[in-house]
Amino acid sequence: MRKIIVQEFITLDGVMQAPGGPEEDPSGGFTYGGWTAPYFHLADEEANKFMQKNLEITDLLLGKKTYELFAAYWPEHADMWPGINDVTKYVVSNSSVELTWINSEHITGDVIARIKELKAGNGSILKVIGSGALSQTLLKHDLVDELWLMIFPITLGTGKRLFDEGTIPAAFAVTDSLITSNGIIFANYSRAGEVKTGTVGV
Repeated sequence: MRKIIVQEFITLDGVMQAPGGPEEDPSGGFTYGGWTAPYFHLADEEANKFMQKNLEITDLLLGKKTYELFAAYWPEHADMWPGINDVTKYVVSNSSVELTWINSEHITGDVIARIKELKAGNGSILKVIGSGALSQTLLKHDLVDELWLMIFPITLGTGKRLFDEGTIPAAFAVTDSLITSNGIIFANYSRAGEVKTGTVGV
């Protein structure tokens, strides 16, 4: 059985769109692309170590847009992410995809059934990075085992959000965390059963 981990940069109000640069995803008139950059320029050594741990190499499960961004960059910068060219990149999309990156496979058709097959098989963790629509689909079908969130101390009020359409009620438990000196919260959560309710003080 393989775990699926969704790893995301998000704002305090849950926006995940275009964290790395203005050109990543300006759809919907989004003008705040690159909102993580000022914080990483000020990140401390402890934060960098935590980030490196989160970037340990695994197979990737990506939406089409994120795949195309990664495929245009990482093949020529693999020294910054050793082993990234060697792992399998599964691209989930019901539209055509040009597989320009070595070790890439296209998942189409009944994508949930195919992802369940991958999850039930052998291999490394399957990590989702970016890929907002795919992340929401996985959350909707309760296929996410862990959330690795990097929460930045800003609100944007607009943009694509991680917990938007399709999120189901679910409980999670913290497995690792760090708060940096400039306010970034690294929080890793694992799935922890159903949501429980009660009355405070009773």
